[in-house]
Amino acid sequence: MSSTVTVKENGQGRYQQEIRAGKHQYLADEPVDMGGADAGPAPFDFIMSGLGACTSMTLRMYAERKELPLRQVTVELSHHKVEIDGVKRDCIQRSITLDGDLTAEQRQRLLEIANKCPVHRALSQSFLLDCSLTP
Repeated sequence: MSSTVTVKENGQGRYQQEIRAGKHQYLADEPVDMGGADAGPAPFDFIMSGLGACTSMTLRMYAERKELPLRQVTVELSHHKVEIDGVKRDCIQRSITLDGDLTAEQRQRLLEIANKCPVHRALSQSFLLDCSLTP
């Protein structure tokens, strides 16, 4: 499973955040048009990055296990709002490119597998978010 992730303001910009995930450290920020300095990816970029990485890794693991001729996986994602029954909802558009000499049946199966990656499943359900204040 994942390590604990810690996010805190770094004092370098209006919205800049220092993120630590295990031994990794990186920044998050809002784009300039949202009042940030664009010093790092925006929060939804991290969500899409996680989904794209998990999708690609899941497909690679499956292709290796099944010895499929998959040379490369590319996942392109974008975020927008859609209105459903008068309610605005977040929508992530995910487009997967599979490079390799794959049959139509193998490609279809890989799409099914992509939709079973852990992050896809988590985002497709309602998360349980437990939030508390530290004393």
